[in-house]
Amino acid sequence: MKRHKLYIPLIAVILAVLSACSSAPTKQEKQAVAPAKPQVSQQQAYRYPPSQLPAMKSLGVFPKPSALEPAVDFWRKTYGVWRRSEVAFYDDRYMDVIYEVMVLPGSVGEGLTNEQKEIVSRRKEYWKSQLTALDFKVRARVPLNPFEKQLHAKLQNSRNKAFVLAGASERLRSQRGIKERFKRGLEISGRYDSQFRKIFREYSLPEDFAFLPHVESSFQASAKSSAGAVGMWQFTRGAAETFMPNNNKPDRRHDPIVSAHGAARYLRHAYNKLGDWPTAVTSYNHGINGMKRAQNQIGNDFARIVQSYNSPLFGFDSRNYYAQFLAARDIASNPMAYFREGVSYERPMVRAQYLAAE
Repeated sequence: MKRHKLYIPLIAVILAVLSACSSAPTKQEKQAVAPAKPQVSQQQAYRYPPSQLPAMKSLGVFPKPSALEPAVDFWRKTYGVWRRSEVAFYDDRYMDVIYEVMVLPGSVGEGLTNEQKEIVSRRKEYWKSQLTALDFKVRARVPLNPFEKQLHAKLQNSRNKAFVLAGASERLRSQRGIKERFKRGLEISGRYDSQFRKIFREYSLPEDFAFLPHVESSFQASAKSSAGAVGMWQFTRGAAETFMPNNNKPDRRHDPIVSAHGAARYLRHAYNKLGDWPTAVTSYNHGINGMKRAQNQIGNDFARIVQSYNSPLFGFDSRNYYAQFLAARDIASNPMAYFREGVSYERPMVRAQYLAAE
């Protein structure tokens, strides 16, 4: 709940064999990039999320307008396909336009070395110069070379072909894959999934909000953003005072269970103010007042808000927040389509641990 998010990213696959499991994931059309989910044996049980089938009843709560599909697909690739050694160069408005996915040389860790950062910077400048030159040639009706023709065709294949080339060099952006980080978030999420879902049910909210920490923190309880938001659910101090009052107790924003209650209170309040889940979810990043201003200016069509709302504060992160949530939900709901080697989910917290945290 901040204006600037951390990284982005629970889990789920079909547990046909696991009858002892409780509350579950997923509630929206899933976009798998691969085959059907395999059956799970008793021996494999704890390699899969502890709660699963019940959440299927909530499909359709989170709509996916067709205009958002390019962004959702982009974030599915970022979370579940591209590794941290891969960097995509793309158009930050027309996200189906991906110019290149470059593989960085050498060993690549969670953070890039100065040399690797320089490689990314130089490659970005290369694509910027190519797009600038292409724009000039097309406007001046100068013949294009074979590479420029190929690049122009890529832009023309976008859904918004009439507008893509103009300003493309200014919309150029790079994004590292975070597949390894997302998988680790899936593993950690096994510890909290059942309890998070139970909390959202208590507030009469969609259970799949249990996936939101994939986007906020990758389920890292110690996460901290540049805006001062901390914990798995990324609360700023001000938001915490409103939605998770501690009655003069120590700051408990690093407590995943307490913060989940705060997130539930916030999301219920946001929905009551804004009237739909896409806008309420986006307000977790952009604020309720900010999204209300967007509705007042554009109307209640969320896809139009994403495409047309013009505000200095409604930047790339805010425009993409809901798409990131949908992408994280898709992957966490069908992890074997992205992590065929399996995901070793952590064991769920026991009841005594829940009570100690509350």
